[in-house]
Amino acid sequence: MRPRLVVGLTGGIASGKSTVADLFINQGITVIDADILAREAVEPGRPALTEIAAEFGPHVLTSSGTLDRARLRERVFADPEARRRLEEIVHPWVRAAILERLEQADGAYCVLCIPLLLESNQEEIVDRILVVDVPEEVQIQRVRDRDGSSRDTIEGILAAQVSRRERLAAADDVIDNDGELESLRKRVAQLHHFYLDIAERCE
Repeated sequence: MRPRLVVGLTGGIASGKSTVADLFINQGITVIDADILAREAVEPGRPALTEIAAEFGPHVLTSSGTLDRARLRERVFADPEARRRLEEIVHPWVRAAILERLEQADGAYCVLCIPLLLESNQEEIVDRILVVDVPEEVQIQRVRDRDGSSRDTIEGILAAQVSRRERLAAADDVIDNDGELESLRKRVAQLHHFYLDIAERCE
């Protein structure tokens, strides 16, 4: 049975969504991670992977038949039309998996961690939007520190996402993640109790 309240957790690349999601898990809340479901959707033997190989060619697969994510990422972020075609393949499978997990979730509320919530126009499946926000320069530095990507690559990824301004305009709640972990933990605890109160009123 779907929880009374579904919170859509989103934010730009390297904003700290996973850290926030983990803090909600520590509060005993079910977190559904769309990135995990997206990875499951393109595992070997899944229809989505077959469709991707047919659309983009066998070179996007590794020698073992798994998706070569780095090669595909380079292709789609350099070509908006290719990115659109990829999303048309993957998003329906991920959406179906999300809806299935929502029906299985328990508790007064649950968190759906979905980086492309706004980009994929899926706001209607959540009741509130929680944005994890950091300045763009912080995002760029975090990604460079994390995986050594070039600034051009990172800026291409940022350009493919909605702007910070648009994301904040869509938010019901915002977490500023440009500080210490302890302040982040306190903010999540505040929101946890806030969401419990909202869920109770939804009964």
